[in-house]
Amino acid sequence: MAKKELLLDIKNLTLYFKTQIGDVQAVDGVDMKLYKNEAIVILGESGCGKSSFSKAVLRLLPRNVSRYEGEVVLDGRDVMKLTDDEFRQKIRWTEMSMVPQAAMTSLNPVLKVGDQVAEPMMIHEGMRKSEALDRAAVMFKNVGVPVDFLKRYAFELSGGMRQRVAIAMALVTHPKLVFLDEPTSALDVLTQANIFNLLKSIKNDLNVSFILITHDIATSSELADRVAVMYAGHIVELNDADHFFKEPLHPYSKKLMASVPRLHGEDELEFIVGKPPSLIGLKPGCRFADRCEFVHDRCTQDPPVVNVNGQEVKCWLYAEK
Repeated sequence: MAKKELLLDIKNLTLYFKTQIGDVQAVDGVDMKLYKNEAIVILGESGCGKSSFSKAVLRLLPRNVSRYEGEVVLDGRDVMKLTDDEFRQKIRWTEMSMVPQAAMTSLNPVLKVGDQVAEPMMIHEGMRKSEALDRAAVMFKNVGVPVDFLKRYAFELSGGMRQRVAIAMALVTHPKLVFLDEPTSALDVLTQANIFNLLKSIKNDLNVSFILITHDIATSSELADRVAVMYAGHIVELNDADHFFKEPLHPYSKKLMASVPRLHGEDELEFIVGKPPSLIGLKPGCRFADRCEFVHDRCTQDPPVVNVNGQEVKCWLYAEK
C-alpha cells in the first residue's frame, strides 16, 4: 500500500474568545494530522468548538480573541508564522478554502453568482474578468450547475444549486484543502445525498482533501475516511471511519452512535444525560466526566491521548489498560 503524504499537521491549536464573564475556551490544544486526498469528519454537539476550529485554521477570527496560538503546518510550511496580509494573499482561498454553512446568506444577493465565483481568481491570480468567468463556467460543469446559471442571482436558485455554487467558489482556485461547515444542513434528504455524491467525485477527480464539520452522523459516513469527535474544545477520539462506525472508543462517541436510528436491528435508542459543560471557566479533568457512566477518581485529572491499535482516544479507561 502506498505511503500516505501528510498535508496538514496541527499541534496544540488554541483559540479563546474574550467575554464579559470570562474566556470561552472554544478550541483548547487540538492536535490533528490530515493526509492528501483524505476526508476527516469532525463530529460533536452544537457549541463544542467545531466551527471555531475551522476558523482558527483559516484565520477567520472575530475581534474578541483573547488567545490564539499553536502550529498549523500546511504542506511543510507553518502558516501561523505568516502575517495576516501574507496569509490572506498566499494561503486563504488559494491553498485552503471553505464552503460555509448557509449558502443563501453567504452569497451576495445583488451580484450574479458567476461574478462571485470568478472573483477569487481575479483577486488572487490577477485574471481578467472574462478569463475568470470562463474558468467559473468549467467549475460549474464540474459541480453540476448549468453554465447559463452564471448570469443568475442567488435568490433565483434552489437550495441545492446554491450549495453547488458555494462548492464551486471554494474549488475554483484549486486549493489543497477545503473545509465544509455543515454543507447540507438546510437541504432535504435527497439533495443531501446528491451533494455528498458530488463531494466524493470531486475528492477523487481533483485530488483535494476535505475537513467536514457536522453533527449529522448518518450523512457524514458517506464521505469520511477518518472521524474526529470533538467535545468541549477537545478532540476526544480520532478513528478510522470503518472502525468508528462499527465500534467507537470514547464513552461520548459510543453514546453518539447509540443515538442514531438504524434500518436494521432492534437496539433501543439511547441519549446522553445532562448537558455539555460551559466553555467558560473549565475545571481540570475529563470534560465528559459529569455525563459519563464510567466516571471514576482518575477523571478529575486531564486524560492523556492513548493509541489503541492505531486509533487515538483521550480517556482514562484506555490509559489504565
